[in-house]
Amino acid sequence: MVKINDVEITEFLESFEVSISDLDSETTTRTADGTLNRDRIAVKQKIDLSFAPLPWEDMSRILKATENIFFEVYYPNPESGEYETKTVYVGDRKAAVMIKKEDQIMWKGLKFSLIER
Repeated sequence: MVKINDVEITEFLESFEVSISDLDSETTTRTADGTLNRDRIAVKQKIDLSFAPLPWEDMSRILKATENIFFEVYYPNPESGEYETKTVYVGDRKAAVMIKKEDQIMWKGLKFSLIER
């Protein structure tokens, strides 16, 4: 189960990928012989999401769930092996292509990243 600001999105997901990144301070450097002197200040996760075609109503609900500067995501964390809630912000929301299916407008190609605060 994946929720963004308590909006369940699992059924709409086409892909869900978690990246784990180290953040280093500006004092992290390499010496002339290539030895790394590292000052890791944090480890953060980024969740890349892409969605199957969405009815207009669901597209709007998902985008509205990500409109605040920071918000919460509930997801299966591959590192901890448990479901967790983290505070995140959203990267660029890739523009989706509108398609009309009978009398319904659908949106295809929605993608964005949720980055841990």
